[in-house]
Amino acid sequence: MTAVDLFNTLEDLKEEEFKKFKWCLQQDILEGYQSIKVAMLEIAERQDTVDVMVKTYQLQGALKVTKKVLEKINRNDLVQTLPDTSSGPEATHSPAVNNTMNDASFKIVNR
Repeated sequence: MTAVDLFNTLEDLKEEEFKKFKWCLQQDILEGYQSIKVAMLEIAERQDTVDVMVKTYQLQGALKVTKKVLEKINRNDLVQTLPDTSSGPEATHSPAVNNTMNDASFKIVNR
């Protein structure tokens, strides 16, 4: 499981479902995982959302939180497409994902 896989999963959400997904990330949805501040997700697109999740939770945690949120918004079909655990190093991202992460950080800092 990579950040790109999480992005592809979020791409399967309709716009209203994606809004609910981001709202759930702002709540204390999973014990042991902090909520994400509203400002971090307010204008975030799907790739920005994945980057914030991976930065906040690491890849394994982002996978767990994604599954929990998908269950909460009744997208169990997408939960079933995700593996039980992530594969590969947690801190490794593709260059495209790293660039997106840097862009997201820039947007947040310079709002």
